[in-house]
Amino acid sequence: MADRSNGSKDNVNPDAAVKDPDDWVTGDEPPTAAQESYLHTLAREAGEEVPDGLTKAEASRRIDELQAETGRGR
Repeated sequence: MADRSNGSKDNVNPDAAVKDPDDWVTGDEPPTAAQESYLHTLAREAGEEVPDGLTKAEASRRIDELQAETGRGR
């Protein structure tokens, strides 16, 4: 099949690739090392504890919450 794009990345929607953690195939797996590290950093800054046994999807949601709380991130 021919590539019909004009080579421009101007039409790319960065949010289109963002999936809800509930839709992740690997969402029930344990968090990645990077998620764990960042989650603990954010929790420390927010003065909160990180619960044990979070899934990858739960860790992602908690990171988003803590980013909003601490003013970090996006």
